[in-house]
Amino acid sequence: MNSLLKNALTAASLVLFFSAPLRAETVKDEPPVILAAFGTSTKAGITYDVIGKRVGEAFPKNPIHWAFTSGIIRKKMNAKWEKEGSPMRLYSLEEVLETLRAQGVKKVVVQPLHIFPGEEYEEVLKAIARFPELSIETGNALFQKWEDMYDVVDALKPDFLPADKGSNVIVAHGTPSTDKPSNIAILGLDRYLSKRFSNVFLGAVDGVVTRSDAIDAALDFPVKNARFIPLMLVAGDHIMNDIMGDEPESWKSELERGGVKTDCPTVMIDSEEYYKGLGFLPETSEIFIRMIRESLGRLGKTEK
Repeated sequence: MNSLLKNALTAASLVLFFSAPLRAETVKDEPPVILAAFGTSTKAGITYDVIGKRVGEAFPKNPIHWAFTSGIIRKKMNAKWEKEGSPMRLYSLEEVLETLRAQGVKKVVVQPLHIFPGEEYEEVLKAIARFPELSIETGNALFQKWEDMYDVVDALKPDFLPADKGSNVIVAHGTPSTDKPSNIAILGLDRYLSKRFSNVFLGAVDGVVTRSDAIDAALDFPVKNARFIPLMLVAGDHIMNDIMGDEPESWKSELERGGVKTDCPTVMIDSEEYYKGLGFLPETSEIFIRMIRESLGRLGKTEK
């Protein structure tokens, strides 16, 4: 097992991501913490187990729940499990909040696990606004503060190829909308990376920083090796197929047609290899845990 994950998982933790029916809370419990993620239908969902275990260890008195903001992912996975006769299910944030409200819970922490404060993060805030009778404290997106963004870059740096070995293509998701705060963050990140590193290039699947920005820079780089660095919590479908897939239109295929060899960092868990999303980094969980602690403090229930 990769050293980063040496103590991160146990056999029991491997199904935390797949939300079982919500257990009943009591009003005497510490405030529940809801981890709100986009979701994935790939094996990379194990990333959520890593985060969930770390959060659970940091807040052993607080019930931990999962909510998934992608309706497409929820529909796909729930239909699959229903067909298989499995009780597992992914819940929306509204479903989790409604269940807790019906159980008499008054105070809740919601911690979004989104990278940038974009459309998915805004959907979290909209869902929370539908429950004015609850006292809800919400954490930031991972890159909502510059210092957190820079800390994550520092955590990624050990995976970067040095300039004499090749270039690094950081792959973000991006947004098609021009009016989202995430555009400011991604442009700021692009500027920061270009000033700090001579061989690190940011690209996005969608949005103002483009695929071509990164691919063209890697093709022009004198050393013909490139490493893809996922800037996504879960290195799921986009990384597995759009970036590292063997199809002619993948980012990897485009670089290799140009004579550039490619790779992407991975981790091993129980002899299974996974592309290394941000969720595997201890530093990512530490930032989310700090935000949760701050939210609990605002509720007057700081974990001791």
